[in-house]
Amino acid sequence: MRRFAAERAKRLLNGCLLSSRSWPSASLCSSPAAAASVDSAAGPVTLDTINPKVIKCEYAVRGEIVSHAQRLQEELQMKPGSHPFEEILYCNIGNPQSLGQQPITFFREVLALCDHPLLLDNSEAPALFSSDAIERAWKILDVIPGMATGAYSHSQGIKGLRDAIAAGIAARDGFPANPDDLFLTDGASPAVHMMMQLLIRSEKDGILCPIPQYPLYSASIALHGGSLVPYFLDESTGWGLEISELKKQLEDARSKGITVRALVVINPGNPTGQVLAEENQKQIVEFCKTEGLVLLADEVYQENIYVDDKKFNSFKKIARSMGYGDKDLSLVSFQSVSKGYYGECGKRGGYMEVTGFSAEVREQIYKVASVNLCSNISGQILASLVMNPPEAGDESYVPYIAEKDGILTSLARRAKALEDAFNSLEGVTCNKAEGAMYLFPRLHLPNKAIEAAKAVKAAPDAFYARRLLDTTGIVVVPGSGFGQVPGTWHIRCTILPQEDKIPAIISRLKAFHESFMEEFRD
Repeated sequence: MRRFAAERAKRLLNGCLLSSRSWPSASLCSSPAAAASVDSAAGPVTLDTINPKVIKCEYAVRGEIVSHAQRLQEELQMKPGSHPFEEILYCNIGNPQSLGQQPITFFREVLALCDHPLLLDNSEAPALFSSDAIERAWKILDVIPGMATGAYSHSQGIKGLRDAIAAGIAARDGFPANPDDLFLTDGASPAVHMMMQLLIRSEKDGILCPIPQYPLYSASIALHGGSLVPYFLDESTGWGLEISELKKQLEDARSKGITVRALVVINPGNPTGQVLAEENQKQIVEFCKTEGLVLLADEVYQENIYVDDKKFNSFKKIARSMGYGDKDLSLVSFQSVSKGYYGECGKRGGYMEVTGFSAEVREQIYKVASVNLCSNISGQILASLVMNPPEAGDESYVPYIAEKDGILTSLARRAKALEDAFNSLEGVTCNKAEGAMYLFPRLHLPNKAIEAAKAVKAAPDAFYARRLLDTTGIVVVPGSGFGQVPGTWHIRCTILPQEDKIPAIISRLKAFHESFMEEFRD
C-alpha cells in the first residue's frame, strides 16, 4: 500500500514538473510560495463570495428576534430566575403543536398503522384503534407499492393518494379535479419555490405580491433572482384587496421594463387574517385572465374561518363557476397539512394543484419535482386524510368532529380576546382576524420611540418587539419583516398559545405597553 502511494505521488510530481515546463508562467507546483498563493486565492467562503441572492433573502418569522428569544430560553434553562419572566411565549410562527395543540386522533392512528403494518395483524388492534382507522390504513397501504412508507414514491406523489386528494377537492368545490394535476410536496413552501423556479428567468421577471405578505414569497423571489412587485392591502377596509391597486402596480412595473408573470393571493390572509368575498375573488380571476398572469393561490388556511358572514371559496371553484377552464386561466393552488385545525407542521405535507399549463410545461414541472425524488410519505398520507376526514357513520366521526370544532372555536375565542386586548392599548389599532392564525395590529408610536429605534439602527416595530421580548418573554414578529405602507408600523402575533395562557399574555402585554408609552411619551 505504501509503495502504491509513493508511486502515485511520484507520478503527480512528474506531471506537475511537465506542466511547469510546458507553461512556465502558469506553474502552480514550482514552489511552496506559489502553492500558498493558490490556497490564499481560493480562500474560505465569505459574505463577499457567496451567492448575493442568499444575502438578499430574508425570513422574518425566524429572524433576529426569534434567535434572541432562543438565547433567552437557554439562559432561563441554565439559570432560572435570570430574567423577569419564567418562560418564552412564542407568538411568532404558525406552529400549533409546539404550543400545546394536540394532533387529531384519527389522523395519527392511520399514520401509526401505515408506518407499522404489523399492528394491523395484531389481535389487540381493534381494542387500540378505531375500526375506520384500521380500514383506512388498509386502503392506503394497498396503494403504496410494497406497502412500504420508507420507500421512495412517484415524484408527484403516490397515485392512489392523489386520487383521494382529487376526490376531496371535487367534494369541496363541486367541480372535478384531476389527480394528474396534483404534485404532493413537503408542505406548501417547496411548492412555492418550484413555481418561482419555473416562472422567474431574471430580475426582469416580477411577481405581484400582497403587502403585508408572508415572507416566504419575498424570500423565494429573492433566491430565484426575480423582482417582487408589491400591491398594498387597504388596512382601513379590513385589509381589502382593491383591483385598482393591482392595475396601478402592474402598470408601474411594466413601465420599468419588468415582465410581471404571476399574482400571489393569500386567502385567508397571512399576516392580515382577512377572508376574501366571493365577488372580490371573481374580480381577481378576471384580472389575471385579462392580463395573462398566473394566479398563485395560497389557500393553506382554508379551514381557519372565525366569522359567520364569510366562508372559504377556492379560486379554482370561483374560476370554474365563472365558466373558465384550463384554456382560460393558469392557476396554482397551494394547500398544507401544517395549518387548519390539524397543525401537523413537523410532518411536512402538502400539495399544489396545477391547472391551465401546457403538457410541455407540465413536463418541466415534473422534472423539477423529480430532482427531489419525492415528498415524504407521512406527509402524503396526511394530505390525503386532511382532504378526506371521517364521515358521518364512521366510528371516528363523533370524536373527530369534537376535536376539530374544539380547536377552531377555541382559536376564534383566542383571536377575539387578543384583538380586544390590542385595541384597548393606547396608540394601537387592530383589525379583526376573520381567518388564518394571526393578528397584525398597527403601532402608532411616539416620536421619541422612533428616534430611540433610529439610534440603535433598528426599525421602530423591531425596537418595540425586542423590548417586548426582553421585558415579558413574548415573541412577536415586527411588521417590517412582512412589508407595510411606509411610515406605518405593525407587529404580527399568532393566536396559537393555549387558551389558559391568553390572560397572562394579555396582562404582560398591557403592563409592558403602558410602561413603554410612558417612557417614550412626547
